[in-house]
Amino acid sequence: MLQLLLCMERATATALPQLYVDFMKEFIVLMAYLTALVALSIDAMLPALGVMASDLHVERTNSIQLVVALLFAGMMVGQILYGPIADAIGRKRTLYIGIALFMLGSLISWHATSLPVMLLGRLIQGLGVASPRIVTMAVVRDKFHGRDMAYVMSMVMGVFIMVPAIAPTLGFAIIHSFGWRAIFLFYLIAAAVGTLWAMIRLKETLTPERRRPFSLKTIWSGVKEAATTRMTLGYTLCAGLTFGAMIGYLNSAQQIFEDLFQTGDRFALYFGLLALSIGAAFFSNSALVRRLGMRRITRAALILLVSNATLFFPYAYFGTPSLLFFMLFAAVSFFCLGLSIGNMGAMALEPMGHMAGLASAFMGSASTAISLLLGTIIGQLYDGTLVALAGGFFSLSIAALLIMQWTERGHRPAPIQHGQLGALTEDR
Repeated sequence: MLQLLLCMERATATALPQLYVDFMKEFIVLMAYLTALVALSIDAMLPALGVMASDLHVERTNSIQLVVALLFAGMMVGQILYGPIADAIGRKRTLYIGIALFMLGSLISWHATSLPVMLLGRLIQGLGVASPRIVTMAVVRDKFHGRDMAYVMSMVMGVFIMVPAIAPTLGFAIIHSFGWRAIFLFYLIAAAVGTLWAMIRLKETLTPERRRPFSLKTIWSGVKEAATTRMTLGYTLCAGLTFGAMIGYLNSAQQIFEDLFQTGDRFALYFGLLALSIGAAFFSNSALVRRLGMRRITRAALILLVSNATLFFPYAYFGTPSLLFFMLFAAVSFFCLGLSIGNMGAMALEPMGHMAGLASAFMGSASTAISLLLGTIIGQLYDGTLVALAGGFFSLSIAALLIMQWTERGHRPAPIQHGQLGALTEDR
């Protein structure tokens, strides 16, 4: 009997770590898949904007950018609602509500015959897709803390970013095979797969005793607490500013590549290559964050982002940089954004463990509102040159670095606690 017990103990000791590794792999891929619905909703659509504008009889060229902007507008509204809903009824049921709305928006857009109807569908899509974005952040925050949370988020984002790398090519293939409307049918299928996967494999991470009742008073109290917590507010502003430059790029990417640089069908290739630079940054961050800490990496990334934009802006202002020069500028910029955005989210949520859903909602909604406003301005200022985009990266990266400096002046590191995965750790 003793020998049998010893054998069982040895078998368990070897099996449990492998089971944990397998669980973590699937968990990260599932979180990435659900988050990727956001990227699919944007990037697979980009190659269709030109033909869509023609079919929907859009008169002003820059107006078709609203197909991207309205999705973000819906996300902005949705995120502030899903946070408290997720804290009240649980993560999984909130996910199902959002995906149902996303599918409804996809159906409306599928059958749209005018730009206003298309924009309505995209608004509802954004309202729905905000749910998986908020729920995945809250689930990760439920399970991990500190640098471990930043590590997991970086891995999730590293897997997720493969989607923007291939989505334009996938969208291009769908458009040429079945027409641009088939993209919305693809969205319906992708959403159904994600729902089924989460239903079977994702466990509810918010226990009943930790749930907070849904009420306007609760929402206001939580928003007020998040907005007056220096760390949460500061890094929410940083995320909004830096992502504003990214939205400016997304709004005008199709025009920049196809009209300014005359890339034609190679648009998807160039767009995908730049997306890979963000993926490389997320994987790099996951490898470095536990050793160097979130703050050191984020500060270094913002300094490099400012330097890169400072060098590029004069070239854009006084002439038209070559496609190669633009690709180098964009690759470095996106690498810096990839290094910093996940860390900003983790640092913003770190003091908010007692209300992760509502805090995620505040951060997501506020940062999206900022980035949507700034990114839309940058996109609408597109005039056939790179001046607006380069100026956006230049000014917004400087502002983000200054706000980080302000945020960190009020930071008091928590004491180091060594131990198992998920322990709170000091991050200098």
